[in-house]
Amino acid sequence: MITKKDIVEINKEFDEGVIVNESSLDFALSANKNTKDWIKQLAYLVRAILIDHVFEEGNKRTSAALIMVFIEENKLIYDPQKVDQIVIEILKKNINNINKIRRMIKNAIK
Repeated sequence: MITKKDIVEINKEFDEGVIVNESSLDFALSANKNTKDWIKQLAYLVRAILIDHVFEEGNKRTSAALIMVFIEENKLIYDPQKVDQIVIEILKKNINNINKIRRMIKNAIK
């Protein structure tokens, strides 16, 4: 199970790891305890980071990296370009529906 510290470390790859919306990240992490579906867990985290702007900077890059980390940990193959497209589409369309984000992530997996 991924922790807040793990997510901050991913953000530090792109920025300073400064959290500006901790409650949203805490909610996403707590929601993950209610499901064993790793794609749904990831969808909660991506929504929090992208839509609620958890970090001061680097939210898009952190979300994309998080998607790739989860997919790689599950030993699956994915299309990196689709991951980028997902992140952009979620932001542009302000998608906050967890099930829709879950389907989008699933579509990036080959």
